[in-house]
Amino acid sequence: MKTFRQVLLGTEFPITAELHQPTPATVDEILQQSELLAATVDAIQVTQSPCSGMRVSPSALAALLIRQGIDPIPWLTCRDRNRIALQSDLLGLRALGVTSLFLGEGRQLPPGLEPLVNPVFDLNGREFIAMAHAMNEEEKPESEHEFVIGTRTTVLEPGPDWAPESLIAQASAGARFLQTQPCFDLAVLRRFMQALVASKLTWSYSIIVTLAPLPSAETARWLLENTRDAVVPDSVVDRMARARNPEQAGIDLCADLMQGVAAIPGVSGINLLTLGNPRAVTASIEASGLTQ
Repeated sequence: MKTFRQVLLGTEFPITAELHQPTPATVDEILQQSELLAATVDAIQVTQSPCSGMRVSPSALAALLIRQGIDPIPWLTCRDRNRIALQSDLLGLRALGVTSLFLGEGRQLPPGLEPLVNPVFDLNGREFIAMAHAMNEEEKPESEHEFVIGTRTTVLEPGPDWAPESLIAQASAGARFLQTQPCFDLAVLRRFMQALVASKLTWSYSIIVTLAPLPSAETARWLLENTRDAVVPDSVVDRMARARNPEQAGIDLCADLMQGVAAIPGVSGINLLTLGNPRAVTASIEASGLTQ
């Protein structure tokens, strides 16, 4: 089974996709989606409780994907578990053969969530990364089970005094790839990447940029309202609103952006959100020509 870790540490340009978990969804439906995506991506990312909703655990989905010969990148956050539970999750994922992880602190729970749920935050994001990295440093580790650890970064307009202190700290803790929020503005992304290159952070990290084939202008607006710090310029919303065939327009836009992102110095790979129709993801990848 080819893994994201092998591609990331090699010379190829990795492309991953995020598994869409609708409710309700059967295991067969999830596996059918996974097999469709796996034909064009190097790994499938499995998020934890997206939009603060109840979903199948990343560990369980990772086990199902590995059984199908598909490399998973499970997400784990500090919001919903204490350190003992998180350590147990890490041990379980290593036992399954998972080699790549996406770790983060997690978002605060939305107000008014019913039933009332209490966040945990026993660890912060840097401490969680260090915990996972410590498993790689154990005496005589099984090398194929060492984790390549990723975490989140936010594409922004770096000011003259911008200093990526938190990113430097997370690299020191053991993070090896950074994944951005959805960013559909290549000009902002270029300036952000110039700042990362100037700070020599690309020496420590591989940078993965998140995109998506937008099915409609309404979805673009939803991303702006519901996805933390999403960068969706008005020109993208207008292009989708004018389209006679919005789904095809979203695929064409995504393919164009993928080509533009791949040409930006310092970018190492792309992750695609699956916003309902996984075939739009595979069509975007094929149209981009990045896997030929």
